[in-house]
Amino acid sequence: MTAGQARVVLATRNAGKVVELRDILAPVLAEVDRELVGVTEFAGVADVVESGVTFVENATLKAVAVARATGLPALADDSGLAVDVLGGAPGVFSARWAGRHGDDRANLDLLLAQVADVPDEHRGAAFVCAAVLALPDGRTAAREGRFPGSLTREPRGSNGFGYDPILLVDGDTRTAAELSPGEKNAVSHRGRAFRALADDVRALLGP
Repeated sequence: MTAGQARVVLATRNAGKVVELRDILAPVLAEVDRELVGVTEFAGVADVVESGVTFVENATLKAVAVARATGLPALADDSGLAVDVLGGAPGVFSARWAGRHGDDRANLDLLLAQVADVPDEHRGAAFVCAAVLALPDGRTAAREGRFPGSLTREPRGSNGFGYDPILLVDGDTRTAAELSPGEKNAVSHRGRAFRALADDVRALLGP
């Protein structure tokens, strides 16, 4: 970060996500001369209740709240797994599908049990991510990215998290959890959503 360089706040306390998004957004952040920092850099910013019923609503709630609290542009995302035969569920409830927030194995086991009788040709699914930029003056921009695939019958791979071990990547023989971090960033729902948001970042934060 150069002296006097302006900041953009990523509405997360996950240091790994900050590093990931710095990498994904590096070209556009350089163009607008901004440094991406996590919300942990700011004392007293409260966690935001994700009460929306869509990914865009939840991401917008987080980005708007952090922009207001810090007085700086803020980025946020919300994501989850959408299964075709479940009408897009677990969706925004992905992290707590089994009833306990963040219990990845319980979520996986429940989902696989729910679709156990579904034939392979109907096991389509996709990771979906909504990425939002919010400015302190209330302006917002939102974009969505999808990472399509189909559900395996058993978890495979150890590189990912969440539902990564059961999403077989379209056009590949591997699950998302069998991809390297670089491979996943290149095609992931989060990578696609934030790269789609790059034009909005240029338009709203550029000179």
